[in-house]
Amino acid sequence: MTSLPCLCATIRRTTRALTQLYDDALRPYALSPTQLTILQVFSRAGEVSQGQLAEILAMDSTTLTRTLKLMTKQGWIAERRGADRRERLLRMSKSGEAKLTRATPAWDKLQSRLRHQVGDQTWKSLMQFNNQLTDLITEGEKL
Repeated sequence: MTSLPCLCATIRRTTRALTQLYDDALRPYALSPTQLTILQVFSRAGEVSQGQLAEILAMDSTTLTRTLKLMTKQGWIAERRGADRRERLLRMSKSGEAKLTRATPAWDKLQSRLRHQVGDQTWKSLMQFNNQLTDLITEGEKL
């Protein structure tokens, strides 16, 4: 395979390939990788504002709004207004919990397969590198 000279292009190519794998694994559950990730965030963080969720995911608010509308329509997310009427507090609904529970074994299987194929040390290094790079960029350090 041809290597790309740009870190952004390389990571985006990897992301597209990974997304296709996760899309295939989650298709039987009618769930996208982004939707699964959002449910996982709710599972760990509980109720969060849309702004907090966007920050956790390093995701554009407009893109997130579209995904959340679909998930709310599906009944996977419950929301309520915060103290400020503009603030929306979001959490996983019972239906979302059931969806996450059904899809998690397929996600676990793919995670395990990938981890086995790249090896534990590479897996840990990749996770550390990606988290470190994301933090560096999103915390506003001047590059």
